[in-house]
Amino acid sequence: MFWAIVLIVVVCAGIIVVKPTKLGLDLVGGSRLVLEAQTTDTVAKITPEMMDSLRFAIENRVNKLGVAETVVQQTGDKRLLVEIPNVSDLSKAKEFLGETAALEFKKEGTPINGQPVWLSTGLSGKDLSKALLNTSQNGQWVVDLQFNDKGTRKFADLTQKLVGKPMAIFFNGEMQSAPVIREAIIGGNAQISGGDNGFQYEEAKKMVDLLNAGALPVPAKIIEENTVGPTLGADSIAKSKTAGIIGLGIVMLFMIAFYKLPGLIADIALICYSIILFALFKTIPVTLTLAGIAGFILSIGMAVDANILIFERTKEELKAGRTLFTAINAGFDRAFTSIFDSNMSTIITCIILYMLGTSVVKGFALTLALGVIVSMFSAITITKNIMHLAFGTGELKYPQLFGLKKEEIGKAFEVKETKREKAKFGVLD
Repeated sequence: MFWAIVLIVVVCAGIIVVKPTKLGLDLVGGSRLVLEAQTTDTVAKITPEMMDSLRFAIENRVNKLGVAETVVQQTGDKRLLVEIPNVSDLSKAKEFLGETAALEFKKEGTPINGQPVWLSTGLSGKDLSKALLNTSQNGQWVVDLQFNDKGTRKFADLTQKLVGKPMAIFFNGEMQSAPVIREAIIGGNAQISGGDNGFQYEEAKKMVDLLNAGALPVPAKIIEENTVGPTLGADSIAKSKTAGIIGLGIVMLFMIAFYKLPGLIADIALICYSIILFALFKTIPVTLTLAGIAGFILSIGMAVDANILIFERTKEELKAGRTLFTAINAGFDRAFTSIFDSNMSTIITCIILYMLGTSVVKGFALTLALGVIVSMFSAITITKNIMHLAFGTGELKYPQLFGLKKEEIGKAFEVKETKREKAKFGVLD
């Protein structure tokens, strides 16, 4: 078991070295935007369902920007908070988030005063499955469209009726092309060519992204924007590291001073705990914010608290006269209920905070909950095995190693008691 723990720690250390750490907006800098849903002639009131749809569409659009770990959450009845880390071009983000993505297919109507009239066919971007960036035979950029099942049927019926006639494709109110339908198209595929001059790459890519992200259910206006500079984020990281090192150092010194050799073992387990937890953060991955780091540091205290309960129970067993092996096992067993109850209370609180809290609170709750779970493994498994390895199964010849005086140690149980305990708890290989 001991070597299995060593292997786990080594693997986790490798993950920490190899995988990058995902940092939140407050640590790496970026942009924070507040969008407000707008009413229109056809939308008199913003409903919760509309806000859910708007949030989903904005999330899709932010993801298309190619930035990681963005946060989109509702604040108030008709506002969304959007946090975008590492954004170099804020104007592009603002333009992209608020832009519509209205795709319409129209048929030719009766001209009025010599001007062409285009009539709606009922086929729109809502009938799309996805849009793809492609090139035509002459090397121009085009946008390929794939319809969903309903859109495929509508497109087939429409092209069958319009054989020999043009069908115009409008994007955000502007005609992109008006190809003449030669035959019915039943495969559910169409193409936007961009007219005679074709599309520029940026133009076609933007159209694909907007179509795949979906149209906004209601218009959204950016009413507030803030920028967090990378210098401020770097300063926050430096201060967080300093706070973490100081806090961990003080805790480790306290454990050695008060619990002697078991305290040193707890410190080793604490280092293993920190490596495993940080590797877990990188593997999931967890976006670390200042609040998340606070949860991580707080969980260190939870991990130490478990060791303190165990050591105090073990000392009580030694004072009662149990052998060292029996006292260690009994100390862990009797402390487990208290450790489990307190940690479960913390985890339940974290779940409530994560479900009901804002993004900052969610980060704190997640890191604290993960820390508490790993701390239970650290205290019950790592500390216990290292203690058995260090002390063996014999008598406690040097009570000072446990911070006890010789007169505090009771009369030890017989050797046969130790053997029975070995069979009950198992001996470390």
